[in-house]
Amino acid sequence: MCGIVAASAGRDVVDILMSGLHSLEYRGYDSAGIVVVADGVLRTVKAEGKLERLRQKLEEVSLDGTFGLGHTRWATHGVPSERNAHPMVDSRQRVALIHNGIIENFLDIKRRLLDEGWSFTSDTDTEVIANLISSFLDDESADLVAAVRRAVSELEGMYAIAVVSTVGPEEEIVVSRHGPPLVIGLGEGEQFLASDPTALLAHTKRVVFLDDGEVARIRAGSVELWNAAGESIERQAEILDWDPVQAEKGGYRHFMLKEIHEQPQAVQDTFAGRVDFEERRVGFDSMRLADEVVERLERIQILACGTSWHAGLVGKFVLEELTGIPVEVDYGSEYRYRDPIVGPETLALGISQSGETADTVSAIRAARDEGAPVVSICNVLGSQITRLSDGVIYTHAGPEIGVASTKAFTTQLVAIYLLALWLRQQSGRPVERGLLDQLAHLPAAVDQAVRSEERCESLAREYFRAENFLYLGRGLNYPIALEGALKLKEISYIHAEGYPAGEMKHGPIALIDPDLPVVAVATGERVYDKVVSNMQEVKARDGVVIALTDRDPEDLEGVADEVLSVPRVSELLQPIVNVVPLQLLAYFIGVRRGCDVDQPRNLAKSVTVE
Repeated sequence: MCGIVAASAGRDVVDILMSGLHSLEYRGYDSAGIVVVADGVLRTVKAEGKLERLRQKLEEVSLDGTFGLGHTRWATHGVPSERNAHPMVDSRQRVALIHNGIIENFLDIKRRLLDEGWSFTSDTDTEVIANLISSFLDDESADLVAAVRRAVSELEGMYAIAVVSTVGPEEEIVVSRHGPPLVIGLGEGEQFLASDPTALLAHTKRVVFLDDGEVARIRAGSVELWNAAGESIERQAEILDWDPVQAEKGGYRHFMLKEIHEQPQAVQDTFAGRVDFEERRVGFDSMRLADEVVERLERIQILACGTSWHAGLVGKFVLEELTGIPVEVDYGSEYRYRDPIVGPETLALGISQSGETADTVSAIRAARDEGAPVVSICNVLGSQITRLSDGVIYTHAGPEIGVASTKAFTTQLVAIYLLALWLRQQSGRPVERGLLDQLAHLPAAVDQAVRSEERCESLAREYFRAENFLYLGRGLNYPIALEGALKLKEISYIHAEGYPAGEMKHGPIALIDPDLPVVAVATGERVYDKVVSNMQEVKARDGVVIALTDRDPEDLEGVADEVLSVPRVSELLQPIVNVVPLQLLAYFIGVRRGCDVDQPRNLAKSVTVE
């Protein structure tokens, strides 16, 4: 989950590295550091805590160099501390390395290196890699690329590494990956590296994504690439369509609030160009499922984690209703550790904002190995999950910097809806005009939901001292109750649970008292009356009810203590609108409680290790 940035520019790169780390701080923020090579010496500055502490330390020293590495850490091995911060330098002071991932066999390698006389000063698995690479530089004929290749051949686990060395006549950065992402940015006489394209946007939009097992050498004037077999390869650069301004706060207090406000546009961007409203057709440029593959589908397995799993739960309702195909929803982290029944008749649908979520990627691989066709819903061009897929639906949400997902979730729901319509039309069933007309109105409805900001802030002032919340929903809105509770937990550190409203009587009703706010999602037609009945059960036990509804607030007089109003859209699209006020409520409660809403404690944006 750590952030990696590197640059070789023929000019001082310290400011470039710090700017990149600022863009990547959401990936890890318990420590940070940079290293440059100057006059044949590795010069390293590291600091425990957030990036600002590193910035302060750099003001106290004179540091410059034309190539170097930067890292922001989310701890896996070793507690957050300066000595465990990256970059890690080998015991002979000739190799510096930054790393994202987990090396499973690092203890075996460490014991061997200790026997050979190498010493260690940290508790990390990363320092083992640095010493291992350095051990392969003792051979006079060995260069850094060869040493890195030999070292990674011994590693078991997941890693993305970038290495600089004082050995050798030329300035170079050598990188490799197996699992976590790395992307190279191509400039004019200067080259860049990052674990996320966001960090590159200020310098270039021309990028090359590394695949598993590949090794690259980055110099100011060139980039060389080798595959896992050591064969030189060439890869066409891709052009990112992200504007660097998108990655800034744009005047908002926090990225999370900015990204909540971006949802009307992101929703529109996700279906724009894919729907022909006149001909009532849905199409995708990157869908490569043959007609015969679609024809033999007997079921769909959705594989995801966290917020994306909640999107998958909504997707089950949408896909089954529009396609008639049975749908299962699995946690990516559980899927490959059982014996799933899967084959060519099962569509594996992976959902991941980053496309690098380790558990989801592993689950997709497991399904693919059994012959299942794969479709992914993702926000990042060229990410792992997209390269494993037969079809991809990009969400077009743009950069999402806030750790707690907002616009990624709503655009995932739009993508699922589009996929359902596409499968429906591929099976020969008509896509009725109403199914598309409601989609056209969706951005305006989401915009109207965003305008509940003032009301959500008022409710936050009233309830931010609560220590527990209960969220209730039925049908399509049960996953929205789960997502609302997750957002509150992530952002405010308040304990919150999402429940199917009908299950309240089977346990949670024991929790009801005047100190427990109950958020009830009461929209649509199918189960509206049932949810109102559940709200009445809460009121009968002196509970506090906050109702999110598409009805006139007067309809809930005497049943709800507070009402959050949302516009009504078609029932299958209603969850996209309903979740927005719940995001805002969580945001304002978190702010009111003094929490870091963009970077909640213990969380990272992209979970790229198990």
